[in-house]
Amino acid sequence: MKSAVENLSPTRVKISIEVPADEMKPSLDAAYQRIAAQVNIPGFRKGKIPARIIDQRVGRGVVLEEAVNDAIPRALAEVIVENKIFQMSRPSIDVTKLDDAEGLEFTAEIDVRPEFDLPKYSDLKVVVDNAEVTDEQVEEQLTELRQRFGALKTVDRACKDGDIVLIDLRGTHDGQPVDDITANALSYEIGSGGMVPGFDDAVRGAKTDEVRNFVFTPTNGPWSDKAIIVEVSVKSIRERELPDANDDFAQLASEFDTIAELRSDVRERLGRLRLVEQAYQARDLAHDALMEAVKAEVPEGAIQDEINAHFEDGHGDEAHRSEFELTTRTGIKSRMVLDKLADEESLQVSDAELSQWLIQESQRYGMAPDQFADQLVQAGQVQGAVSEVRRVKALSFVLEQVQVTDRSGKKIDLESVLRGDEPIVDFDETFDAESDQDNFEADE
Repeated sequence: MKSAVENLSPTRVKISIEVPADEMKPSLDAAYQRIAAQVNIPGFRKGKIPARIIDQRVGRGVVLEEAVNDAIPRALAEVIVENKIFQMSRPSIDVTKLDDAEGLEFTAEIDVRPEFDLPKYSDLKVVVDNAEVTDEQVEEQLTELRQRFGALKTVDRACKDGDIVLIDLRGTHDGQPVDDITANALSYEIGSGGMVPGFDDAVRGAKTDEVRNFVFTPTNGPWSDKAIIVEVSVKSIRERELPDANDDFAQLASEFDTIAELRSDVRERLGRLRLVEQAYQARDLAHDALMEAVKAEVPEGAIQDEINAHFEDGHGDEAHRSEFELTTRTGIKSRMVLDKLADEESLQVSDAELSQWLIQESQRYGMAPDQFADQLVQAGQVQGAVSEVRRVKALSFVLEQVQVTDRSGKKIDLESVLRGDEPIVDFDETFDAESDQDNFEADE
């Protein structure tokens, strides 16, 4: 097999490949087998049809076309590996010759990772927030703990933020009920922001047996852009009675004998949490600093591939498309840079690191690790998972070398956090509600 690689631009190459007729034989044999398993020809069992009969009944041209569909990816993959080409987009294929006697000739244009220089990581500087713990933050945590041990008392007054109201809810549009916004005996804390937009403002100040109405217009789901009249009937109002923050409470809620010891423990825990927050902030800022330091052109074909795949169902408007394009461009550059960094530093992913990633990701999807791993295998995404873990290692490698200070100028030592001595909290987890109506809290 002959091949040649031509650079069309810093991010695109043209590959010319000639596959001789004798090297087409494995693809031709595979083509005959696939066709034999698909067609019915009287006198022959499916899958046992001779090649000459397939040529007569189906046509040699069909066989060649089927063989080409097998030979092109095979030959292209071989050339990409031999020439150490970092493919970034789907290939654009042009078959220039297909002949029984002379074989196959074709060209493929693909986007590739451009050449670029990586910076000296120790020259990168990031500034993170101070890891201070204020008295107000300690008291806020202590109040939350007291609320867990508090009692609810029915009150005869207008409801205010922090009160727990029992409500019935009715949603209608043009006189027709909206089932998604219809419920009885819902328990909800005023001011928590857990209901649909406008709920807190509409209900705040209502008394028991009072009915309040407001208009809610969803931005997604089956009722998108339709004005829904929401009727809220307040059935009862309860306020929390919190236990006093004293030694008795400390003994009830913790292993400590005094409230002073409990406060000290809360402050210490918050301090460890702030250190972890600093580490995650430093990681994100180090990533941004690395991207800013690297001057590299992002392949347009790779961007268009991801945009086309995302919008193939026709959803979204131009604003969404522009936002997605910007995010995609940033993401592709990040992968390019971290992959090259991992290559240069010979970073590898161990079985233990991959297993840890599988456990973390399976928890996000509410699946058992084995089940999640099986789905990765079935979807052919194992290599993608390995690459993702490798990029995380590459960023950690950078983070170990960047200069990190807080806003007061203090140099931050992240070594203990990076080693895992501190409890790691996942600050990347976000809540993505499918609809605004999903945020109701049922009274159990």
